[in-house]
This record gives sequence, structure tokens and C-alpha cells, in this order.
Amino acid sequence: MTAPAPARPLPTGKHLSAPPPSAVGLPGEASPGVTAPTSPSPRSLRRVRVRVRVRRVLCLVPLVLVAVVAVRHRSVLAEGFGQVRTASWPWLLAAGAATCLTWVAAAFTRQGAVLRPLPKRRLLATQFAAGAANHLLPTGLGASAVNLRFLTVCGVPLARSSAALALYLLAECVGRLGLLAALLIAFPDALRLRPVLPDGSALPLLLGGAVLVTAAGAALFLVRRLRAGVARFLREALGEARSVHRRPARALALWGGALAFPALQAAGLVAVGRALELPVPAPHAALAYLAATTAVALVPTPGGIGSVEAALVVALVAAGGPAAVATAVVLAYRMITVWLPLVPGALTLGALVRLRVI
Repeated sequence: MTAPAPARPLPTGKHLSAPPPSAVGLPGEASPGVTAPTSPSPRSLRRVRVRVRVRRVLCLVPLVLVAVVAVRHRSVLAEGFGQVRTASWPWLLAAGAATCLTWVAAAFTRQGAVLRPLPKRRLLATQFAAGAANHLLPTGLGASAVNLRFLTVCGVPLARSSAALALYLLAECVGRLGLLAALLIAFPDALRLRPVLPDGSALPLLLGGAVLVTAAGAALFLVRRLRAGVARFLREALGEARSVHRRPARALALWGGALAFPALQAAGLVAVGRALELPVPAPHAALAYLAATTAVALVPTPGGIGSVEAALVVALVAAGGPAAVATAVVLAYRMITVWLPLVPGALTLGALVRLRVI
């Protein structure tokens, strides 16, 4: 009987991981199962370069628009700076503080309109930049575009972002009109518009509003595709509003910010009036501000520049202020709330575009 042959030892070390000869390709060929690194095509490289150049140009667009608007309104700027130099500085600082708090109130309202938590610092910076965009484009379009882009970058779907934007605008409108109604009830004789407005001007305004409402209703009734789109948007907006109001913290942020925003704006005007010794009681001046801004909300001018000043002067005169002092107050107020934050806001807007926050 022969002894069994000794068992061959198993291969160890690098012999285990060595690939079979069939798996080894020729020099210059990729092995099966291994993805060779691919270099980007010239077309994709050109696209990337174009995007970088476009983003750089977009960073400069806000500053160019600021320069254009400043040149067009250079006389207003010069007169406004003159009024600011002669005013009481403590009250002007109070007006500046109220203006800064309006961005905080806007950030609270924006967060209250969506369920998704938003990055707080970026949200606040976006509201500051949106204020500059709002003064460079027709009323409301600049801030709406900036915030819509910010929400989509944060991961909120476009439909929900649009619904949140509509909810914000509705809450801001309700808050402004609610404060105006409360002040009108408390001070029914605060505004005396009869000596200020020309005779027969109320009827054309009412007729113009009725024509606009009728035209919008006719367009919705006649255009089927438009009607279907509006119906889908309303369903999405109502669903988002119900979801937000099921969260007490979101509802408080939404409506608290919507009430605080116009109240802080009116407080800024009152503080400037105190700085220039405007002989109008503080509630009457606040009522004048709310009435003027509500009246010019439909005027499609960039940031209401021009129309807001005229309406505020008319409202302050109707509240009992002298025309000269009312004009000085309005110029100084717009200097603090519009012109001084415009360049920093434009720079912030460009930085947010460059950093792809918006």
C-alpha cells in the first residue's frame, strides 16, 4: 500500500489577488469591469466657461442698475442728504434701527410660509439683497424673483415655492390692510384728503379698479388653459397654507412677521418726522404711511421710486403737516430706507449669486 501524496499548499499573498491571464488586457486597453477616467469634452468645457462668465456678469448687474437709478434721481439724492444733515441724529438712528428690523421681520414671514427649515443667516442675507432688487425692478418683482430662486436652491419644489411666495404676499397684504383699518377706526379724522385731492378724482380711480378686476375675471373665464393653471396653483397654495397653519410656530412667524413689517416701516417714518420736527401725531403719521403705500402698491415703478414719495407727501399733508416739512421728511426717510442700503444690498446680491445661494 502506497502512502498518499502530500497536499499542495494553497496560494497565499499576492498570488490570491492576481487576475487570470484572460483578464489582463493589452497595453493601452481598459481592463473589463474597470471604468477608465474620461476627460470632459470641449463642448462641456465651453459650457462651463460660459456659465462662469454669465454668473460674473450677473454679479455686476445690480451695481450697474444702482448707478443708473442714482444718476436718474441725483437731484433727489442731493436734497435728501441735505435734509439728513440738518435732522436730529438720535431719531435718525432710531429710524435706521427700525429699517434693519424690517429685514428680520421679512425673514420671519418667509420662514413662516414654508414647512422646510431654511438656513437662517442665508435667509436674512437674502432679505437684505431682495430689498435692493425690489428697488431696482418694478414693485415686488425683484424681491419675489430673489426669494423664489432662494427657495428652489434650498430644495423646495417650484410649485411649493410659488405657493409660499403667494402666501407671503397675501399675509403681507392682510397685515398692512389690517393695521390701516385699525388706525382708521381709532383715528377716523386723521386724514383730510378733500383739500389735497382734486375734485372728481375719486370716481376715475374707482372706475379704473373696476375695469382691472373685470378684465382679470374675463380672462380667467374665457381662456381655458389659464383657468386650469390658476386652479392648479390655488389647490397647491391652499394645501401649503393648511400645512403651514398646522404648525403653530410657522403660523406665528408668518402672521407676526406680516404685522411687524409694515409697523416697523411706519415707525421709521414717525422717527424721521420727529427728527425734522414734523407737527403730526405719531399715529396719524403711521396712518398716512400705510394709506400712501397701499395706494401706490399697484403702480409699476421700480421700488415705487417717485410714486411713493409723492403719495407720502400727499398723505402727510392730509394728516396736517406743512408741505415743506412733509417733503423734507419724505426725502430723508427714503434716503435712510432706500438709498443708503442700496449699494450694500446690491453687493450682497452679487455675492449671493456668486456663491450660488440664489
